[in-house]
Amino acid sequence: MPLTKQQKKEIIERLQEKIEQQKSIVFINFKGSKVKDLFDLRKKAKNNKGELMVAKKTLTKIAFEKTKPSLAKEIDKLQGEMALIFSYDDMLRGPKLAYQMSAKTKNIKILGGVFEGKFIDEDKVISVAQIPSREELFAGLLRILQTPITNLMNALQGNTRKLIIILNQIN
Repeated sequence: MPLTKQQKKEIIERLQEKIEQQKSIVFINFKGSKVKDLFDLRKKAKNNKGELMVAKKTLTKIAFEKTKPSLAKEIDKLQGEMALIFSYDDMLRGPKLAYQMSAKTKNIKILGGVFEGKFIDEDKVISVAQIPSREELFAGLLRILQTPITNLMNALQGNTRKLIIILNQIN
């Protein structure tokens, strides 16, 4: 059933709001995907403070023309049935989520994205998705900072352990 003009207008307005609020957008092709896979993707996006929205390319292009005209021409280059993953909190979450789902499900393919206000192709989206998250970087830094202290503690305990072993052998 075709959409009415009013429904199209509402979709364009919703897309405009989301485009203005986003930190990053990933365009995916979901042709041939199971409903369950899209439902899982939508649920994961929501849990990661993002959103998945399925929209026609023409409506998406109109929304981009009204909000980010420089990126509107890139929408025509995207192939297939399109969905958008918006990241509102952390700009890396959307690309990571799309990358994980495309690796898990053969019918979900990354088409491109908008990162730091610029259109990026599939390869760059994958590169962005492989960047460690902020939490992972903090964990790595903490490990680096703890290593010298842990090594010193082990060295000091080692001598004490050896002394106890020797004293136990004397008895």
